Amino acid sequence: MADENPDDNNFEFIKFLPEGDQKTKSSRDYTGRGQAKYANNEIYEGEYVDGKRNGKGKYNYANGDLYFGDFINNVKHGIGKLTYKEKGEYFGQWENGKRHGEGIFTFPNKDQYSGWWAFGKKEGNGTYIYNDTGMRLVGQWKDNKFVSGRWVLPNGTYYEGEFDNNKPNKVGIWYFKNGNKVEGTYNQKIIPNEDSEDKKLNIEMKWASNGYLYQNADLVNAHEKF
Repeated sequence: MADENPDDNNFEFIKFLPEGDQKTKSSRDYTGRGQAKYANNEIYEGEYVDGKRNGKGKYNYANGDLYFGDFINNVKHGIGKLTYKEKGEYFGQWENGKRHGEGIFTFPNKDQYSGWWAFGKKEGNGTYIYNDTGMRLVGQWKDNKFVSGRWVLPNGTYYEGEFDNNKPNKVGIWYFKNGNKVEGTYNQKIIPNEDSEDKKLNIEMKWASNGYLYQNADLVNAHEKF
């Protein structure tokens, strides 16, 4: 997505069209609705106050992204929806041009995150739903990663504990629909990736149940497909 544009007064226009019969050809000090076409092929249509994008507006980015919502002092700020050409769609709160506050992001594969954001990243309480499996991650996020909470399976069974790399790690508990629970520990092992261009982590997870419980690791492994 294109970066936020600077003040319109200092940005190269192809054309500025004020609403109505006004004859102004620039947004300088302009208040009202108007349309600005920029030299980089981006288009803004919406409200201006004193020459800046303030209020409701629509911004078409050169890469095909489309934003509709609130602006303050030329940047996305308030409530708005940004439809990315290739990355999905976000609807929610914005601050200083970034996703900040509460919002919903729907990804191209129909996965969905609903919760809190800080400076463009998932941060705080939120829920991630996997469209293909129906599994959910419900709990706390930090710096775009799930760090603690519940991994909920479609059948109602869930794991509660700590997470690393968006996967269970360290001490946690499995809860089953019949009321049984299994306490134990997940250990993660990073498997070296032979493909230098593939940045996705290959992670092997091993679960060990506490010895005093009658449920064993096989019971847990039979339920998990993460």
